[in-house]
Amino acid sequence: MASAGEPLRIGLLGAARISAAAVVAPARITGDRLVAVAARSRARAAEFAGQHGVERVLDDYAAVCADPEVQAVYNPLANGMHGPWNLAAIRAGKHVLSEKPFASNAAEAHVVADAARAEGVVVVEAFHYRHHPVMRRMVELARTELGPVRHVEAHFTMPPPKPVDPRWSFQLAGGALMDLGCYGLHASRVLGREVAGGEPALIRAVGVEHADNPGVDETMTVELAFPSGATGLVHCSMNNGRRTTLRVIGERGEAEARHFVSPQRDDTIAVTTGGAERIERLGTRASYTYQLEAFAELLRHPAGDAIADALDDAVANAELIDTVYRAAGFPLRPSTRSEPTHSEEEPSCG
Repeated sequence: MASAGEPLRIGLLGAARISAAAVVAPARITGDRLVAVAARSRARAAEFAGQHGVERVLDDYAAVCADPEVQAVYNPLANGMHGPWNLAAIRAGKHVLSEKPFASNAAEAHVVADAARAEGVVVVEAFHYRHHPVMRRMVELARTELGPVRHVEAHFTMPPPKPVDPRWSFQLAGGALMDLGCYGLHASRVLGREVAGGEPALIRAVGVEHADNPGVDETMTVELAFPSGATGLVHCSMNNGRRTTLRVIGERGEAEARHFVSPQRDDTIAVTTGGAERIERLGTRASYTYQLEAFAELLRHPAGDAIADALDDAVANAELIDTVYRAAGFPLRPSTRSEPTHSEEEPSCG
């Protein structure tokens, strides 16, 4: 674990664009060190290191995992490479901050989680939004001013990625649900546990397959039911305009976070009660900074329940994703066995 007061020593897998926002910028604020990076080529890694102040360039991802100076590994690779490289870092005794999704499927997620428990390392799925005051306030509003909760609705849509983008690759665990809908499912699960009686159950799922990529969903709509009787809806699309909203409707009113995934872009919550609307602002400090602070705190002051909860949460989200795919008639994403190629280093929608 990390000693109190000492900066984390972070190694980066790849030179993905999301790394600059998710780790590089927060580390400047928190004082943590970026000690090593490897990419699809040493030249690419060197360029990234020069731009972002990473201390050393290594030859490949395995070298980052093996480096004794690296304490924690950040994994922003394409979806299909999360599971195998999370596992490689764990087996090297490193803590891991993994971009979502945690693995390509629930079976792979279980393997990764079991390895983390066996090695005694901390592994966290990077749902950074949950650490921001916007999400905490949504839970608080649902628990108090709005409740009891009757409906939870999450939308995450975006314009189509380029045709060669790995998010369209079935073998690399692409699809709208994997990249976008996983946020809505996770937020629904958070609200379910906090204000709607527990984890939601799937009622129905309908997806639209991408015309050029069999098995890959370009759109998915999910209907949920909570133990309290509340209903839920999660909609995601990689063939639409950009929308990232989270809405909670209760008996006494409703609230909508207008950009729950990255509240640093829009920190507003619209709250409507008694026929009147007000706007709350929760601050544009980056959710990624809150996340890195929470990750560091878990390493410096490990609590068994919190470490176990992080793994259980990641596995539960993977299980719900698999359940949705089955219900919608889509094949599960395959576990990845091969070494990564250059196309596997593009960023997810972090």
